[in-house]
Amino acid sequence: MKSENKLAGLGLLTAISASLCCITPVLALLVGTSGLASTFSWLDPLRPYLIILTVLVLGFAWYQKQKPQKQIDCNCETTEKTPFIQTKMFLGIVTVFAGLMLAFPIYANVFFPKTENKTIITDQANIRTVEFLINGMTCTGCEEHVNLEVNKLTGIVNTTVSYENGNAIIEFDQAQTDIEEIENAIEKTGYSVTNKKENK
Repeated sequence: MKSENKLAGLGLLTAISASLCCITPVLALLVGTSGLASTFSWLDPLRPYLIILTVLVLGFAWYQKQKPQKQIDCNCETTEKTPFIQTKMFLGIVTVFAGLMLAFPIYANVFFPKTENKTIITDQANIRTVEFLINGMTCTGCEEHVNLEVNKLTGIVNTTVSYENGNAIIEFDQAQTDIEEIENAIEKTGYSVTNKKENK
């Protein structure tokens, strides 16, 4: 029984580790510490292995739980209740929670508020579009985090952030903000701008 509990705990730990790089931006948003967002981005290349390990560990825990227990032949009555932590229900809860953690990158963006651009453009000649190459983004949560910080600035017209392309294409009014301010907003999230180029 104790080995099943250890397996359930290990399965939960690997599931959380697999999604830690995407959970951190949401936690950073909730506690208001934007710079923490990219702390666990180094785990992203390990994610497939952690997912496989989670599935194997929890699968083995379920196998252990389902296999018939050896019956001890004795005439004594056993009225001892099984602790909750050793029940199938507990293992089921751990499995569901692990599944939610593994799927977290898919729905991480729902935790971020929707941003609206309220910039009033007075002169179309002031509009610039710059592409910022960003290191450290690993999921849609990262995209939303960068998007949120950039849209706090005045003068932002449009933002397109992609973790897959590792970039953010920002359209802005240079009379209200500049490239340096935008770069600072991106780096405030904990991700680093590696290059920038203006799109004509």
